[in-house]
This record gives sequence, C-alpha cells and structure tokens, in this order.
Amino acid sequence: MQATNGDFYGTTVWGGGGSLPIAGCASSGCGTVFKITPSGTSFANLYAFGGTGNPNDGALPYAGLVQSANGDFYGTTVYGGFNNGSHPYGSGTVFKITPSGALTILYGFCAQVNCTDGENPYAGLVQATAGNLYGTTSSTIFKITPTGTLTTLYSFCAQSYCADGEGSQAALVQGTNGDFYGTTTSGGAFGSGTVFSLSVGLGPFVETRPTSGVVGRFVEILGTNLTGAISVSFDGTAAVFEVVASSLILTKVPAGASTGRVQVVTPSGTLSSNVPFRVLP
Repeated sequence: MQATNGDFYGTTVWGGGGSLPIAGCASSGCGTVFKITPSGTSFANLYAFGGTGNPNDGALPYAGLVQSANGDFYGTTVYGGFNNGSHPYGSGTVFKITPSGALTILYGFCAQVNCTDGENPYAGLVQATAGNLYGTTSSTIFKITPTGTLTTLYSFCAQSYCADGEGSQAALVQGTNGDFYGTTTSGGAFGSGTVFSLSVGLGPFVETRPTSGVVGRFVEILGTNLTGAISVSFDGTAAVFEVVASSLILTKVPAGASTGRVQVVTPSGTLSSNVPFRVLP
C-alpha cells in the first residue's frame, strides 16, 4: 500500500532470517515488513519476524498492511503470538509498526478458552470510520482498537450446518452505508462458501478516489443516496460538482483547498469522507 509519505509499504511471507520451525521459517525466515520508494531505487527491510528465535513477535504475515489515521501501520501474522492454541508456535497476531520500523504486538490470538477469540488470521485489517480496526480469523470477525483491545463480533458456523459460512481468509470491506462485507471459503447453502454483510451500527460516509491530488484534479466521490446533493467541500472550501448517479459525484479539487475531510451535504444530512483528502503542492 502507498503511505501518506508517498512510499510503498508491504510484507513478505517468508525471508528475513528468522529461525522458527514453522512452514519454512527455519531455512528462510518468518517474513518481513519492507518499504520501497515509487522509483524502486531505495528499499529497506523495516522488520524481520522471528529473527530472535522468539515466536512472540509473530510469524508469516500473509496479508498486507493498512495505514491508520495516526500514521502507523497495522497488520496480522498467521502464526506466532503469546498463546499456543492448536499450533506450538502460536495462533497469530495483530501488530502495529511505525514508519521507522518499531513493532508492537497488540494481540495474540487464542487467548481465550477454546480459542473463542479466533486463530490464524490470514486476512489483513481495515480501519473503519470510527477509527477502530476490523478483521477476520479463520473462525471469527473481530474489532480491535488501535491500542489493542479486541472484541469478537461474530463466530462463524453458528448456524446449523454452517449455513452462515466458515473459514474466512479475505479482508473485510466497509461499504459507504457503514456496513462490512466479506466472504468465507466454505459453509453456506451449498458448502462452497458465502458472501456476507455485518452491521455494527456505523453510519454512512463518502469515499474519494483518489485520496490525494493537486488543485484542479478530478475526484470521484462514492457514497449512498447522493441524489440531490446540495454542496461538496474540501476541508470547508466549496467545490463545483456534478451528481452522476445516486452513488457517484464528480468534482475537482478547488483552489484554496487544504488537507482535510471532504463533506457532501445531502437532503438527509452531511456525509464526511472516511479518510482526509490530502491536497498536494
């Protein structure tokens, strides 16, 4: 993913020099977090998992990162952590890492009896409009605060014959109506997985594409029930706009705009963008 500083940040599943006997860690390492410039001329390994032979810092980050509004990055590892669960080297973690590479483990899965909090999160995280992070393990949907307080929101296979699905391995997406959407790999009416939605009471918002640009750049605003929009503004600076559809507005970054939330006033209320729009020089 591209961070607010313009550089790209990502993960590798293996490599980095770790020595844990987990799925190839012993020979190649347990995964890394890295940074690379858009030109590819500057590359840096920010962190190597399991590099000290200690699984507590996590191992095998299958998913990518998400940058929080506070500037730090958040991600998951499939193994490692403070609790063994069904695996001798831990059941996965949620971690935070700063742009300079300082890593903190926020949560180790299977901390509860019978692993009711889930284990082995293959998917990454999404930061919702209220600031908390949401994700899935192989058996649960969870919410975690930026400081590490985890709440299990749903446990899959709660219905007869797992009609609600099981085995989620993909990241959630928050729709502009405020709800989350995702998939499972098995379960459902035909046993081959499900597509689901989950409501946690978050309100609607708008999303800009892209999330940064210079004055005069065209910007798409996605949302729900945008028909009849009264005004569009970039951090308080009014913009000329066109409502193309009930879910789409076209506009340009107005002169005098500064970095901040994009707001759309509609007959039913004011919608703010899920992340600040960065006005580039």
